[in-house]
Amino acid sequence: MINIFRIAVRNLFRHRRKTLLSSLLITIGVLMVVLFSSGAGSFKTLMIGQITDASLAQIQIHKKGFVSSIDTMPLHLNLSPKAYKKVKDILDKNPQVDCYAPRIKLGAVLSNYLETTNIRLNAIKPDSEIRVCPALRERFTFKGKPPGESLIKPGEIIIPDRLAKGLDIKIGDTVVVVAHNKDGSVNGLNFTVAGIVETLLGPQGKEGYIHIKDARTLLRIDRPEVTEVAIRIKDFDRLNAVYSDIKAALSEYKNPRGKPIFEIHTWEKLSPFHNIANMIDLMTVSMKIVMIAIVLISVLNLMMMSVYERVREIGTITAIGTPPAKVMGLFLAEGFSLGLFSTLLGNTIAIAGIYLLNIYEVRFSFGRMENLLLSPSVNFSELLWVSAIVLVVSVFATLQPAYRAARMKPVDALRHV
Repeated sequence: MINIFRIAVRNLFRHRRKTLLSSLLITIGVLMVVLFSSGAGSFKTLMIGQITDASLAQIQIHKKGFVSSIDTMPLHLNLSPKAYKKVKDILDKNPQVDCYAPRIKLGAVLSNYLETTNIRLNAIKPDSEIRVCPALRERFTFKGKPPGESLIKPGEIIIPDRLAKGLDIKIGDTVVVVAHNKDGSVNGLNFTVAGIVETLLGPQGKEGYIHIKDARTLLRIDRPEVTEVAIRIKDFDRLNAVYSDIKAALSEYKNPRGKPIFEIHTWEKLSPFHNIANMIDLMTVSMKIVMIAIVLISVLNLMMMSVYERVREIGTITAIGTPPAKVMGLFLAEGFSLGLFSTLLGNTIAIAGIYLLNIYEVRFSFGRMENLLLSPSVNFSELLWVSAIVLVVSVFATLQPAYRAARMKPVDALRHV
């Protein structure tokens, strides 16, 4: 077996120009796929982290029908204290749930005493919220607030940066927030602007923040109702499994008409970025298909030319008793060796390229998010998959020329000019 590979490598370098050109094409294909997969994977992971860790959370639970009516922020679809307790019991029993936080969503009118505008508010419990969305604080701009101090206190409001710029509102200013209660009446409260929140992609990125106690006062909610429960799990890779477990537990609770009380959604159902993530996956698959085509054409062309040019040589080795299986194995070894060499070279250059990209810190803007840092990493499972694909396709492309060489009759081959 070792001798066959030695002969195969020696045969490949008999025509160095053809071999190097074919190897270069395969190397470029592997390089493109690895770099694109690494960059696209880094972008996808970054955006998912921005969305889930900075605003949305990984999973959300609502009263049935809320998400379809989310644009109107319906208060009558809040979870009652009894329903919220049931949700808490389910989450406390699930070992995969890391933490959860209650929220109240509401639409309101904000005024700086000169101008008025609509605002969407997210009422939170600061300690719970920062555990569910650990990157939330990074979106906030404060003035004179120590890092360890609570995210937001009763009487404070954090408003979106675009709104603050449009109304010329600064940290420390006083604003009025007016909201409709569940019964249709109107109530207003004064707030001090404690900070500015950076806008993210999607509707959740345009929300201001107040303390959950202020929301209950503003909306005149006597009972501890909540709009949604945001959840963070311990292992993000088990998201779908945890989602299914919680969904199954929630499905046991039904209203008197036999309909489900709760609905549960992962971030994928709540964020428009999910469609972009699917497009990234599709583009990655397309790149792999292009790579397969490059490898197939390169190896097939080289091996067919090799067989054509070595007809008399094939006739000679078969005439002295070399079995057809060994002749076929010789050409298969050539195709495999070409694919292996090109894969190793492509992976090496790709790893070096990823290292350089991290050194030079590629930054970009996406949507309304600016100065995002692309941090591609070497995914060894991806390298193994790409390498396996190249090697399998290299051997597959060599099958037809190798079979043709093995079927040659010595007499006919030796007559070939």
